[in-house]
Amino acid sequence: MLYVSDSYIWNMLLRNLSHLFVTLAECLGRVASYLFWASLPNNIQAAKIVSLTTELTAYRGRDVRPRRLTDGARLTFVWLTRRFDVSDIVHVQKDTLARWHRHAFRLFWRWKSRRRGRPSLPKKLRKLIRQVIGDNKRIGQRQVADILLRSFNLLVSPRAVAKYWPRRVDPGKGQPVGSWTWLKFVHKRARANAIVACDFFTVVTATFRTLYVLVMMEVGSRKIIHYNVTAHPTAEWTAQQFREALSPDCNYKTLIHDNGSAFTKEVDEVAEAVGIEVKKTPFQAPKANAYCERLIGTTRRECLDYLIAFGEGHLKLILNEWVDYYNHHRPHRGKHPDGAPRIPEPIGPPPPPALGRHQIAEGYEIEATPILGGLRHRYRLKKVA
Repeated sequence: MLYVSDSYIWNMLLRNLSHLFVTLAECLGRVASYLFWASLPNNIQAAKIVSLTTELTAYRGRDVRPRRLTDGARLTFVWLTRRFDVSDIVHVQKDTLARWHRHAFRLFWRWKSRRRGRPSLPKKLRKLIRQVIGDNKRIGQRQVADILLRSFNLLVSPRAVAKYWPRRVDPGKGQPVGSWTWLKFVHKRARANAIVACDFFTVVTATFRTLYVLVMMEVGSRKIIHYNVTAHPTAEWTAQQFREALSPDCNYKTLIHDNGSAFTKEVDEVAEAVGIEVKKTPFQAPKANAYCERLIGTTRRECLDYLIAFGEGHLKLILNEWVDYYNHHRPHRGKHPDGAPRIPEPIGPPPPPALGRHQIAEGYEIEATPILGGLRHRYRLKKVA
């Protein structure tokens, strides 16, 4: 996206404002001249005198440097056409004068049609929105609105967040939400809390070594129930991960994975031994395991794309902190029945009730805790001492 600096914007704004003030001052000066001459008995002669004075000023300027009429002079001629015949103006054609009039009307209509809508958000809330955007990399407008609702009980729509988005960042529209038919099938008929999805993805270290990460998630709550890292994803290693994640007393009924070489028949037998039915996705059909694919994409976009792992141990430390943030603090697209954004396992007491739609509770202040070296932040309300 094209980067536009704040200094460039201010320079353009000041340049336009200065040009507007100069034009208005010139028009007011000529109107004052007309009113002076209009106080005399003959108004028509007064209008002609102002017209000739404007023409003379333009010609005197051409003796020093050839230049066109200013916007103030053009507006003056447009205004004077209501006072006397246009044919009396020598150096301005009728078509030119009509073009000036159309240009002036466009400016007037643009001013009259300026945007008028709801009042702006409070200054403190706007500052909080920009703080959340600046603190977190690759965050979207919907996710910012979810953070404000979950952490501070502030109800702000994603469109209102996009309105106050910094110019150097593209808010984006995010990923489209799945169809209602699929959501009803997964969450009602198939009992999403009883479905586990898993998949592998790769991470390249600083020494160009390829590591494999196995991630397993609960579809209903989006909770990451297990993950691990290895350089050699064999069937024996994968079976051991299934034993650690799927205990006999778990409530899961279905396990979804693709047709990778690590998911052998012996691995599936580990899940079937605890009463879990294994479902393999069709070949070359990642959308059949859409929830897990989205989890992998989120992990890359919000974490691993900004951090370089030096080895297997370092990658595990990064994922430990990321999974803790993902499970306990990050709002998700999945909704609770009350319409609030979902957090798989929220910790700590809920935020106190807000004073209003856009006001945090009185006597509290915002505390931000950096995660992953400041890549993401965790927010909560703290009582003012």
